[in-house]
Amino acid sequence: MKITRIAQTAYVFALLIIVLDQLSKAWVLGLADASSIHQIPMGYVFAEILPPYLRFTFVQNTGVSFGLFGGGEARWGLTIFSILVSAGLAWWATTTNRRLLITAIGFVMGGALGNVIDRVRFGYVVDFIDFSGTGVFPWVFNIADSAITIGVVLLILDSLMSDNAAKVGAAPEKS
Repeated sequence: MKITRIAQTAYVFALLIIVLDQLSKAWVLGLADASSIHQIPMGYVFAEILPPYLRFTFVQNTGVSFGLFGGGEARWGLTIFSILVSAGLAWWATTTNRRLLITAIGFVMGGALGNVIDRVRFGYVVDFIDFSGTGVFPWVFNIADSAITIGVVLLILDSLMSDNAAKVGAAPEKS
C-alpha cells in the first residue's frame, strides 16, 4: 500500500492534535502542584480564566467525548474501539484526495488517539476545559474532544459538499 502525500497530511494533523492534547494536559496537571495525578480531587479548579464562564477544572472522564457513556466499565473496550476507528481512518486517508476530508480524518484520528493515551496511562481521560458556568454547555472536555468534534463537523461538511458536487456534475435525468 502506497501512502500518498495527502494521506501523510492526515497523519501530520493527527500527530499535531496528539501533541497539543498531551502537552495541554501535562501543563494543566502541573498547575495542581501534586506529586501524583491520583492526589488531585475530582472537580479541582486549576484556574479561573473568565469567571464564571471559563475555568480549568479536573474531571476524570471514564466515557467518550464529553463524558458520554461514562462509568469506567468500558475502559479497554473504548480503547480498542478508538484504536480500530483510528486504523480505519488511517486507511481511508490513503484512498482519498479531498483536502477537507483529509483534515477531518486527521482531527478525528488525533483526538481519538490522544484520549487513548490517557485511558491507557490513567484509566480515564483527563478533561479540564470547563464552560459549565455559561449555563448552556455543561460538559468539561479537552483538546482531543474538541478535535473529534471539529473533525466530525468537517466530515459532514465534506459529505454535503461532495454530494452537491456530484449532483451538479451529474447528467440531467430524462423524462
